[in-house]
Amino acid sequence: MLKRLSKKDINEIAASLVKTTAKGSPHKNPAAVALGRLGGLKGGKARAKKLSSKRLKEIAKKAAKSRWSKKS
Repeated sequence: MLKRLSKKDINEIAASLVKTTAKGSPHKNPAAVALGRLGGLKGGKARAKKLSSKRLKEIAKKAAKSRWSKKS
């Protein structure tokens, strides 16, 4: 039989989970998060600009083929 880890009811657990995920992890450095987001926002556009139109089409065709070949 499984042992109960805590005596909290499900509502308390859910509330604490929402509280921690809504604010983000308390251990993250806000400056690092902002810097990572900045790089993420630039990444796709910068990569597309660097690629030739032929290569960009190849990548797009591969993505479309992969997307539409999946069974739902």
